Amino acid sequence: MKKKIAIIGAGIAGLTLANLIKKNSDHEFMLYEKQESLSLDEGYGIQLSTNSVKILNIIGFSKIDNNKIFHPTGVDFYNIQNKKICELDLTQFNTKENKYTTLKRTTLIEFLKDDVYTQHLRFGKKIKEVSELKGKVLIKFDDNTNDLVDLVVGADGIFSNTRSFFEKKKNEPKFKKAVAVRTILKTKSELEINEEKISLLMGKNCHIVIYPLNKNKEINLVCIIREKKYDPENIKSLINKVVTQNSRFEKVFNGDLKSWPLYFTPQILPSTNNKVFYIGDAFNGFLPTLAQGAGQSIESAYELFNLIQENKADIQNAYFQERSKRAKIVRRRSNINFFAFHFSSSIMQALRNFFMKFLVKRKNFISSYLGTIYNN
Repeated sequence: MKKKIAIIGAGIAGLTLANLIKKNSDHEFMLYEKQESLSLDEGYGIQLSTNSVKILNIIGFSKIDNNKIFHPTGVDFYNIQNKKICELDLTQFNTKENKYTTLKRTTLIEFLKDDVYTQHLRFGKKIKEVSELKGKVLIKFDDNTNDLVDLVVGADGIFSNTRSFFEKKKNEPKFKKAVAVRTILKTKSELEINEEKISLLMGKNCHIVIYPLNKNKEINLVCIIREKKYDPENIKSLINKVVTQNSRFEKVFNGDLKSWPLYFTPQILPSTNNKVFYIGDAFNGFLPTLAQGAGQSIESAYELFNLIQENKADIQNAYFQERSKRAKIVRRRSNINFFAFHFSSSIMQALRNFFMKFLVKRKNFISSYLGTIYNN
């Protein structure tokens, strides 16, 4: 049955769902974004494992300019002093069509917006009021426009405004007492790391991830540091906690730095309205330590799209069961990684490094720990 769908939020999750609907169904939809434009000036990187690339290829991602993306061959693990611990081969998860991919977030947004920008995307739309009318949902926006739809999809991030209109039980995101700092590099040669791979350096109460963004030698660096509070005016002193462990990073952090606090969603809660769904971080926000933020946004959009297409009687329950099971696995492993990457004790670091060397060589472990995520 043909449905009319309102998608709230034009991030990766919302844009992915919009593309799936436009290119693979006859449902009507409109994408509503509270900002006045898409944020296309943020050049920070994202990683897409094969689970999400496979979905994106359904909507034409394989045709993207190859110079704008990169296919890292593996992950090199180091201690904070640049001493290599072990390596993980990422190509074992690839197929000919679906390869582990890194790129700028803006590159992905540009790709996703192209086919929906003109006819299906409305800016400056903030929900003012919602109600039910003749079995449908009436959404009123603060610019005095409205839409009457069969389904509402909240895709407006971890601090979802959509949830506040439909859910009585609060699920406020919590600060993880950690801060992320990002910069874009042109080279990482002074760090003596393989530029064809993702490099992960683990230090005391911090870790750093470095990877190529494209064929233009742009390199993304993200440093996650444990910190009890977030003070954007105090980033330089925060970075000193890393520099004191390896002076080579002093030059690395001389460029333009962006920072943000890390939040997570404490619970995974179902929607209490059978006409309202949540995807991406609006469903569940977890830590970035498994590099699955973008991937899970894409996956959740795909799962919901398929259920809408199948027109099942109880879509809400089917979606929540499938999505929550998947989210719990990703959340658990993201938390394990966050814990293991940040040991402050030299003894614990040595034990971690020993077990990492052992585990990365065990195919059964890698298949269980990563394969179930990457090859879903």
